[in-house]
Amino acid sequence: MKYALVIFETDESRRRIQADRAAYRKEYEAWIGSIAAAGKLVGGEALETENITPATVRRTADGTSAVTDGPAHAGEETLGGWFIIDVADREEAVELATSLPTPETVEIRPILESA
Repeated sequence: MKYALVIFETDESRRRIQADRAAYRKEYEAWIGSIAAAGKLVGGEALETENITPATVRRTADGTSAVTDGPAHAGEETLGGWFIIDVADREEAVELATSLPTPETVEIRPILESA
């Protein structure tokens, strides 16, 4: 079964990145490498979170679009990217997510598989 591991940067993860980007990246890439080596990584992408402000588009009740600068949900956590994994079940997806050695928040979402 496929799951998305949706990664949210936190204030703590941003502090660690700024303190030592190379060490942080090495730790993070080792985690990703272990998932790939186990044959469970399908893909993923990182989002630009430091230099370019995101834009949010919301459709209003009258059918018009409202565009604002900034994330859809403001707060401490920032959407940083995602990985798609192929695992036996939800428990295995949770196990992989809990093995992330860096202080991001990981949301685990099943991928809807069409008929």
